[in-house]
Amino acid sequence: MAFPRPRPARPELPRQRVQTLQCGQGAVRAARFNADGNYCLTCGSDKTLKLWNPHKGTALRTYQGHGYEVLDAAGSFDNSQICSGGADKAVALWDVTTGQVVRKYRGHAGKVNCVQFNEEATVIVSGSIDSSVRCWDCRSRRPDPIQVLDEAKDGISSVKLSAHEILTGSVDGRVRRYDLRVGQLCSDYIGSPITSVCFSKDGQCVLAASLDSTLRLLDKDTGELLGEYTGHRSTTYRLDCVLNELDTHVGCASEDGHVYFWDLVEGSLALSLPVGQGVVQSLAFHPRLPCLLVATQGQVTLWREDTFQPEGDPD
Repeated sequence: MAFPRPRPARPELPRQRVQTLQCGQGAVRAARFNADGNYCLTCGSDKTLKLWNPHKGTALRTYQGHGYEVLDAAGSFDNSQICSGGADKAVALWDVTTGQVVRKYRGHAGKVNCVQFNEEATVIVSGSIDSSVRCWDCRSRRPDPIQVLDEAKDGISSVKLSAHEILTGSVDGRVRRYDLRVGQLCSDYIGSPITSVCFSKDGQCVLAASLDSTLRLLDKDTGELLGEYTGHRSTTYRLDCVLNELDTHVGCASEDGHVYFWDLVEGSLALSLPVGQGVVQSLAFHPRLPCLLVATQGQVTLWREDTFQPEGDPD
């Protein structure tokens, strides 16, 4: 007879602070891991973008070229390029090694809240307060976007990409998913301004945070509401939501200086992490490890699970 498999170990959540980055960029508007989680980008209100090794706490390079606050950034899959969007209405493409702007894309009529590369880093997708999502070809010299998605009735707060989909969250209270393979748009009405959206790792679900202090998990294909998570405070600011690396917990930044995590299936609050005094501006979860980046005011902190031993510490 077959023995039952051992129960998998309970997933660990980041509970201990292991690094603090004093960014020196004014307020940090966004903190983002790169594709493999070894590095991170921080976007500052002082118009700069910085590249870090957050695990060692070292700053690697500063990128200057935006005319106003930098609001979001993303790294390409091979770590050779960075895209960023700012309050100067511009989308910038950077060369990581030289620190130079390779190209600037102008076309948005308002500040650019969110940017993402596609998988091959051939296209940048940007979302703006001007209610449009624009797709820019990184390889051609053409100054205009290759596609404009203007179905939203209010500002775009969040954009995420999968292999063949663009997911957007808008202040008009709708989560929109564009399936590029079949040219189809699916729209789910939440009813409260959306601050952040993301796909689950398995690609089956969509997580959306909104200004009614509620996090919602939706079935991607049917739009069915699978779970609601409350306890945090989100009424004014554009706050990030995340899923942990195993898809077992959902997390959200809060205006009360905490980060909250809930069990995805049960909906119960699993962790309330006190990270600072002010609003938690930005969150990023490591792609493979129980490791969390949190931006509050002018600093970014890195959190790991309780069993984590920093290098050089005695066992």
